[in-house]
Amino acid sequence: MSLTDQLNDILNSLGGFGPMAWLSVAFCGILITELLLLRSSAQPKTRLWLAVLSVFTVLLAGAWAALLPVRGFLFMHLLFVDNQAIFVQVVIALSGVFVLLYELLTSQPLREESGAEGRLPLEWYSLLVAMTLGLFLMTVSVNLLSIYLSIELVSICSYLLTALTATRKASEGGIKYLLFGAVSSAIMLYGMSLLYGMTGTLDLTAETFVAELSRQETGVVTVSILLTLAGLLFKLAGVPFHVWTPDAYEAAPVPVAAFFSIAPKAAAILVLMRIVTVLPVDSTGVETLAGPTITALQTPLAVLALAGILIGNLSALRQTDAKRLLAYSSIAHAGFLLVGVVALTQAGFEAVLFYIGTYLFISLAAFFLIDLLARAAGTDLTISKLAGLGPRYPLVSVALTVVMLALTGLPPTVGFTAKLLAFSALFDAYQHTGDNWLLALFVLGLLNALISLVYYLKIPFLLFFRPVPPSTEQALAGHLPKSAVWLAVGLVVPVVGLFLKPDWLLRLLTE
Repeated sequence: MSLTDQLNDILNSLGGFGPMAWLSVAFCGILITELLLLRSSAQPKTRLWLAVLSVFTVLLAGAWAALLPVRGFLFMHLLFVDNQAIFVQVVIALSGVFVLLYELLTSQPLREESGAEGRLPLEWYSLLVAMTLGLFLMTVSVNLLSIYLSIELVSICSYLLTALTATRKASEGGIKYLLFGAVSSAIMLYGMSLLYGMTGTLDLTAETFVAELSRQETGVVTVSILLTLAGLLFKLAGVPFHVWTPDAYEAAPVPVAAFFSIAPKAAAILVLMRIVTVLPVDSTGVETLAGPTITALQTPLAVLALAGILIGNLSALRQTDAKRLLAYSSIAHAGFLLVGVVALTQAGFEAVLFYIGTYLFISLAAFFLIDLLARAAGTDLTISKLAGLGPRYPLVSVALTVVMLALTGLPPTVGFTAKLLAFSALFDAYQHTGDNWLLALFVLGLLNALISLVYYLKIPFLLFFRPVPPSTEQALAGHLPKSAVWLAVGLVVPVVGLFLKPDWLLRLLTE
């Protein structure tokens, strides 16, 4: 391609790069605004301005992405914009807006003596915007170089957000997160180098990439792709790169942990789907082509999904801290997300995106509602200290019960619909391939819903069927902040509404 053609391609690509360019400019603007406001205004006023600017920035980026008319490759096949990328970008933007609003509405603990989370440092606003930028770039990356750089941007922001508060637990959690992230990045880079050595290109969409992989041994290609997936499994909290999750979630403030639970997963699962589909497949999905095909990845992915579901659920049974419980729950849900990927069909990929779209509301609502009850009790997020709060705060407690049912995957919540779509696609794939690992994942994955009942329903049981401990009775706050309550309870409405009308979301995914 001539220099003139390259310049024209760059200029033509700018229209599709609008949301990312806006986030880049806004990130710099928020940093400068913070410095200026701290010189001229009190910190509460500065916090309010920064929060409003951050909400506006992320909301505009999401709206811009949703209304973006541009589709196709950008910057000479470095990025690719399609409907799936735009859907995930909207999910990321919504999660960012919700956590920013929740932090603003609950920035003061209800009682000074309570153990509830206090205010986050002002730097968290710019870091969240920068992390959103990295996640947006992940969703449109189809080049190994752009994938790696965007993941590293997200990771660096994640490490800083985890260790942002001045506590020993935050420092330890951030260091553990950093160490595991460095290992996963090194493994991912090694896998990418193998793929580049075999194909001579970093472009996943290039015909050369697919053609050269088809000439290689199946085992070598499979191992190279699995190594490349290390960084994505790390962001997804997938096995075997899940060890950091409980410590980082426990160390991070509630809004940060809530954002970690959905936004990185949404971006990572989309990139993962793009990488696993680089191998050729015929119209029926049968390995009739020479060399490795896409079905060679089914068994390894099925093993990883099953391991995530089992480890997440079994580990959650022993937890006494709510954030650690939700962390292990997110590991299990990472496994459930991989169930749709394992099917390696269009129906499976649509089920994954549906799962992400609904998990946005379920996960954020779980974090917010539990945090509100902990604030009301003047305690930390220890599960046992939520006992007896149901009659005192019925709206929040009932909403949390609905969310726990959704996490389990029971009707009448959209958690049931999401799991139904994923496992239906998996069973269709098993009937087609006859792979016993797919059958094992199907059976054991469904049985794990019974295991999850034990720890998910433990919270509603404590809320409504156990008395308030005397120590908690004395510390109970009179009222919860109404705006924060309505935000958290409002997130539960789609959890039930999408169960009754799942076609509202499915229509967006199939257009």
